[in-house]
Amino acid sequence: MQETQREPVPRTDAGELATAIAFLSFQRHCVLKKAEGLTEEQLRRSLVPSGTSILGLIRHLAGAERFWFTHTVGGGDEPADDALSMTVPPGLAVAEVIEDYRAAIAASDLVVELGGSPEALTVIPIDGRRKTLRWVIAHMATETARHAGHADIIREQLDGATGR
Repeated sequence: MQETQREPVPRTDAGELATAIAFLSFQRHCVLKKAEGLTEEQLRRSLVPSGTSILGLIRHLAGAERFWFTHTVGGGDEPADDALSMTVPPGLAVAEVIEDYRAAIAASDLVVELGGSPEALTVIPIDGRRKTLRWVIAHMATETARHAGHADIIREQLDGATGR
């Protein structure tokens, strides 16, 4: 099968923070790309027993961005209890979910910029200890990549599109 969504990984190698953010940004882009060109029904459709959908993955990742960057690193309010849910209420518009993820990404990027260094410590402890911004970026990059992989599989099942 021809890869229809393939893009090269970042070539950035201009320092630890810039490289880490480039790879996190790439994974975020890959998740959003999986939603492009799909109908609302396709975005909401689950093809796996867990109920996971592409739109649900996007909603979950918006909550994760807010939890890890805005709350844990920046000290902002903890997201609502359902913020990490992969369930998308029927009344929540597709465009709203996607725009919410974009807004969460922008807020996260601002927190990283204000942190300024991979050595910056979280405001909120994790397992009783403050972690570095480096750790949070690595965690979010792996979580986002994992869910981008899920979105890859769902997208291929929906219309055959493949590639990162």
